[in-house]
Amino acid sequence: MTSTDLTTHPVDQRLPAARTALLGLQHVLVMYSACIVVPLILGAALRLPRDQIVLLINADLFAAGLASLVQALGFWKFGIRMPVMMGVTFTAVTPMIVIGSNPSLGLPGIFGAVIASGVFGILVAPLMGRFLRFFPSIVTGSVLLVIGITLMKVGIDWAAGGQPTLPDGSTNPAYGRPLYLAISLGVLLVILLLSRFAKGFIANIAVLLGIGFGFVAACLFGEVRLDELNTTPWVGMIRPFALGLPVFDPVAIVSMCLVMLVTLVESTGMFLALGQIVDKPTTPDRLVRGLRADGLGAVLGGIFNAFPYTSFSQNIGLVTLTGVRTRFVCVAGGLILVALGLFPKMGYIVAATPPFVLGAAALVMFGMVAVMGLRILASVNYERHNGSALVVAVSVSVGTVPLLSPGFFSQLPTWTRVATDSGIVLTTLTAIALNLMFNGLGTRQQASDAAARSAAMAET
Repeated sequence: MTSTDLTTHPVDQRLPAARTALLGLQHVLVMYSACIVVPLILGAALRLPRDQIVLLINADLFAAGLASLVQALGFWKFGIRMPVMMGVTFTAVTPMIVIGSNPSLGLPGIFGAVIASGVFGILVAPLMGRFLRFFPSIVTGSVLLVIGITLMKVGIDWAAGGQPTLPDGSTNPAYGRPLYLAISLGVLLVILLLSRFAKGFIANIAVLLGIGFGFVAACLFGEVRLDELNTTPWVGMIRPFALGLPVFDPVAIVSMCLVMLVTLVESTGMFLALGQIVDKPTTPDRLVRGLRADGLGAVLGGIFNAFPYTSFSQNIGLVTLTGVRTRFVCVAGGLILVALGLFPKMGYIVAATPPFVLGAAALVMFGMVAVMGLRILASVNYERHNGSALVVAVSVSVGTVPLLSPGFFSQLPTWTRVATDSGIVLTTLTAIALNLMFNGLGTRQQASDAAARSAAMAET
């Protein structure tokens, strides 16, 4: 190890190019399916022609790559400069469908609202940075625990082959096929065995190698479809406003600004937790830079025919699992996403990976997110603050309502779904409110000290 290595924080260390590229590819595979599902859902809901859906997918990958580069690499006052991968936020799906279903707005109305919400996010970010004291360990730990629990359902469905129901509401006959479960189990065993017995770099890419094993197995059983590979172009440029100049509708803008506020709240919790995971506590300045990048990501998304973006929590789980904390791995991941957007044939091959190949890997990483939340909560002094256990219990319970009882809030007005559909938002708001009720609002110094203690706990 050189003297530079000794003085450089692991987040800022550079690894050899080949190793960085492989680790970046691992990050991309972890978030790829979740990244492309939004344009697929939106395209189906708006009944878009196939060529427009393909363009949305490529644009989504391209813009997600740009947003990831801004966050991980950083420039000027944008980017948290930590290992963060950016993907389209699911919170925006319902509002975008509503906007796009309006014949006078369509996709241009969506893009206009996304751009406006991005500008709004950039302007609001400094205000969010002042609320760091509202996110002590008891809040960030609860949020991270619920993120892990919520995402586990995604991993379970992937392992079983997709969704239990088809788009028309009928039962998916392929869901839970023994072949899918067997390959998922094989992927899990490969990841566990490599994590236990392999050393160094091989252990770091255990997830990638497990997915590779599953992909080969799926090919052997004829479960990988490459029928349209020959007709897919090699190069597809992403032109700004290719689907029409943006339309700025006031009502649509307000709805997407609400989505942006939710995104900023979610990102705040995840950035604080990530700072503890990588042993580089998130300062108010870093938090503001990260939130500004969320806003800039939405602006870029709207310009390049895509969507608003936020940090993907499944990639935080990968950081925890591998122990690789350098942000340049996510820089590589961002470059790969840009390449996938510009070279549709490459994107088609990656997209051919069946969900059940990714399911076991997802379960491992989402479980690690939940464990990280538990480790942060372990740093809370429950004896000193008698109400802290109640804060965690109620916050986690409320946050799991959308997962365990999807129809619980169905009788409430539609506009409330921006918050009630997200267990992360419900947990964050509940934990903040109850922590204020039982423990009060600490000073900024106390918040910094608590973050440092949590970081030390995360490393033990």
